[in-house]
Amino acid sequence: MTSESLQPVSAPSRRTVVAAVGATGIAVALTACGSESESSGSAAAAGTVLAKTSDIPEGGGKVFEAEGVVVTQPAAGTYKAFSSKCTHQGCAVKGIANNVITCPCHKSEFSATDGSVKKGPATQPLAAASITVDGDSITLA
Repeated sequence: MTSESLQPVSAPSRRTVVAAVGATGIAVALTACGSESESSGSAAAAGTVLAKTSDIPEGGGKVFEAEGVVVTQPAAGTYKAFSSKCTHQGCAVKGIANNVITCPCHKSEFSATDGSVKKGPATQPLAAASITVDGDSITLA
């Protein structure tokens, strides 16, 4: 080999490396979000029995994680259902007490009566879900 055939190999710039790592991180994050959405998108079908009415306390509720639904009883004998996915950043809501649904991630609060935002950072209400109450059985509609 002659000295002319040896070309110095330049290392990638710091900017190139940071950009490549950042793009990989974004792709991983989007993939994780996508698979999470897909699993929650495969929520239970209409007609799936969620609970007995006695399982849902007045002024409270219950989160059905597998179905992606939260069912509340804001007043005696009145049952409401909403998506359990917080509209702020998609965390699953957890606590329901005193007619307030709370997201544990950033403490957004929603009305158990209509899903409206009571306290941010969320700015959009929880999406309504359809349920039917037949006797003492609550099912997805």
